[in-house]
Amino acid sequence: MGTFDLNLARVFVLLYETGSVTATAETLHVTQPTVSYSLGKLRRHFDDELFRRNGRGLTPTAGARRLYEPLQRALADIDGTVRQADDFDPETMSGRFTIALSDLGEATLLPRLLAAARERAPRVSFTVRPFDVEDAESQLRRGDLDAFVATPVLTSHRTVRIPLFGERYVGMVAADHPRVRGDAVTLPELAVEHHATVSGPSGHVAPRAVLAAHGLIDRVVVDATRFSLLPYLLEQTDLIAIVPEYVGEVFTSSHRVRLVRLPFETEPIEVALYARHESSRSPAQRWLVRFMAEVLGEQVSPAQLPPSAAR
Repeated sequence: MGTFDLNLARVFVLLYETGSVTATAETLHVTQPTVSYSLGKLRRHFDDELFRRNGRGLTPTAGARRLYEPLQRALADIDGTVRQADDFDPETMSGRFTIALSDLGEATLLPRLLAAARERAPRVSFTVRPFDVEDAESQLRRGDLDAFVATPVLTSHRTVRIPLFGERYVGMVAADHPRVRGDAVTLPELAVEHHATVSGPSGHVAPRAVLAAHGLIDRVVVDATRFSLLPYLLEQTDLIAIVPEYVGEVFTSSHRVRLVRLPFETEPIEVALYARHESSRSPAQRWLVRFMAEVLGEQVSPAQLPPSAAR
């Protein structure tokens, strides 16, 4: 059995987390043949295939799954010891990050994120891409994204999920709705009203599922692709929509709409930040994840936010 060095451990952990020779090579700033050569050494060292190719990349074997945790933990300990030497300083260093948000995230979370960045990290800039529940994890693995925020629970050994805050669903109607007048709506009232819903890549399936569970799906008269359309639609009509409460509060501050309590409990929502495992992040990406978790985890009412946003 040959020697086993730190570089081989890093190649193994990155291959496990990204499922990609290309992404591993890019992260380590080496060529793909170098990674393939290291994988060959790893296979000979452990006498195990370690990774098998499938249609979407590399899949770890049972032997690789047993090795991952102790090797990842050892690398994390070593990286933590030396990290101060290569930390990203947002006050003196430039950085451009690519993140993915749903249209809800763009309307409600992005302003907070950018306001805080202007104060704390003036040299940092962002490219924002639309969140696609089907492709976001692959984009993260390929290095096309540095992080994304989502409500669907996505489970993959190649990503880390960091909970930010909890949400619940409420009803939203025009401020002068002709029939829904109080601060709550009853089930019979919901049954006679017409509804607006959203379907699309953001992954918010609960509103339509709730309506279907109560036999109200046939009361939907418009199914849009973006939540940000809803306040414009509702303030001009007598439709009702089910939306996350924080998003609804943001909409009420800028549109002639108001929120009402629903007559049933809905599955609570947990908004989370997704990123690569820490050992797979660059110093700049480690700073980004800490920054986003801190700023977006400061969940407050929109009415409490000062004009300059975050603290």
